Amino acid sequence: MFQLPFPLYDINAGAGDISPDGDGLGNLPDWDLSDLYTGQDAPELERDLAWLQKECAAFAADYEGKLANLTDVDFLTCVHRNEKINAIAGRIMSYAGLRYYQLTVDAERAKFMADCQEKITNFTTPLVFFTLEINRLDDAVLEAHFAANTDLARYKPVFDRIRSMKPYQLSDEIEKFLHDLGVVGDAWERLFDETIAGLTFEIDGEEHNIESTLNFLTEQDRSKREAATRELARVFDENIKIFARVHNTQAKEKEILDRWRGMPSPQMGRHLSNHVEPEVVEALREAVVAAYPKLSHRYYDLKRKWLGLDRMQVWDRNAPLPLESDRVVAWTEARTTVMDAYNAFDPRMGDIATPFFDKGWIDAGVKPGKAPGAFAHPTVTDVHPYVMLNYLGKPRDVMTLAHELGHGVHQVLAAEQGEMLSSTPLTLAETASVFGEMLTFRKMLDGAKTQAERKILLAGKVEDMINTVVRQIAFYDFECKLHAARAEGELTPEDINALWMSVQAESLGPVFDFVEGYETFWAYIPHFVHSPFYVYAYAFGDGLVNALYSVYAEGAEGFEDKYFEMLKAGGSKHHKELLAPFGLDASDPKFWDKGLSMISDMIDELEAMED
Repeated sequence: MFQLPFPLYDINAGAGDISPDGDGLGNLPDWDLSDLYTGQDAPELERDLAWLQKECAAFAADYEGKLANLTDVDFLTCVHRNEKINAIAGRIMSYAGLRYYQLTVDAERAKFMADCQEKITNFTTPLVFFTLEINRLDDAVLEAHFAANTDLARYKPVFDRIRSMKPYQLSDEIEKFLHDLGVVGDAWERLFDETIAGLTFEIDGEEHNIESTLNFLTEQDRSKREAATRELARVFDENIKIFARVHNTQAKEKEILDRWRGMPSPQMGRHLSNHVEPEVVEALREAVVAAYPKLSHRYYDLKRKWLGLDRMQVWDRNAPLPLESDRVVAWTEARTTVMDAYNAFDPRMGDIATPFFDKGWIDAGVKPGKAPGAFAHPTVTDVHPYVMLNYLGKPRDVMTLAHELGHGVHQVLAAEQGEMLSSTPLTLAETASVFGEMLTFRKMLDGAKTQAERKILLAGKVEDMINTVVRQIAFYDFECKLHAARAEGELTPEDINALWMSVQAESLGPVFDFVEGYETFWAYIPHFVHSPFYVYAYAFGDGLVNALYSVYAEGAEGFEDKYFEMLKAGGSKHHKELLAPFGLDASDPKFWDKGLSMISDMIDELEAMED
């Protein structure tokens, strides 16, 4: 089924149009979605829907039951036709999805997206046979095709991923049923999105959405951080039955599907889609959990001293240091900071990033009803990615810009692979984004004029990496526990709360107290709903980039060219192939220690500053 993937977590305006925002941020850009379609009534959209309906039926008529007897040339034609279907369906859903994320509380936009999804699901149901028949082909048939036709052979990674599902494939009839039923399952994701976007929080007599309320958790004023934490807890608790129902239903649906498919674990489907071995993920998890004491536990004890506290409360976790200013980073300064770092690494990276700012490829402002968080969506390979931010002028927002722009650069480069090979597994999709953050951080660190400025930058980066590595592995453990518990029966909100708290003290450390109400903070994490077990990809990406950056910092010859080739590969190569030119191997347990040691070394430097 074709659908807008939830990020590797998006009013139309004319090209280059910007919407003003206050509070010293300057003019923040809005999306121009016209490169996809000029509007929901655009004749091009109607044309594409009509073409899709006709082509899907024709494709099924031409190829169903016949794949085993095609020549290599006919098989390549079949693949190209399938690729074009993916492209047209992807363009439609990208437009409908991005437009929806701009204003998730708008009923008309929600209806438009749902209608597009339903039509595309119906149109593509006849195509379910394609992957099923591919999995029934003898290995020798495919190998003969690849040997005879080099143009077809380049699609081998696609077929390898399809055939990795062969042991878990159900009957044709059930697979078609599940395809059709998928559009109903999406309703739970929409319920989650619309509930989150519609929540309101009152801080000091003023009403805020979730994004601006979460932003209070990074305020210098501790009373504001506490007030925001307690208000988040209050509102989450008021809506906890909805969130518990969404999680119960999604987890049960997954358990049923996994059981029918014979999946050995709830995580296996994610590992297969990420093209990563379960033992590699487990090695990552074990390395991070073992490192909790020397990473998060040690850092937060340092931070407790900086804040002058006997005990840390959850609202102190992302607090700025006392010597940090409350200065707002204007949008133009954020752009300059990130672009300078990108250009210093390689001007080619700056050239790819520039159109995002100049052509309406970024939607940056915080607006009522807009989806929270940030992401980069690749759309389709003959258009370009779009980046969504909720920019509030915090230093972390600058890093978020660097992160999402890295995704955008990666997606532009990978587009050369075409629709079926451009999509990068989640574990590798975080490479360019985290590397973009690291480039920006190192550029800023090199420019630090005082020891205090260096300390602030180092502490900020350590916190970001703890949030990316430690926090996300704790999220992964929570999900593992949630799905295991749901397999045994319905979970009450209190059950889910208890699972959440079971990973918090372990990951954050003994220095923390947990205020009543914090047990509900699982409720707003979108990845648990949209992409179960997605979160370990962040830790994978951070560890990979730390190791990769170490190679770059050592002055490896030709690093920049190798890096661009890696990004251009998209989903056409396994992680072993991609990392081999850098002398790295993610299947080696020591690989993860190499990445984690970079975080530990930064904490060492922070501790040395105390002497």
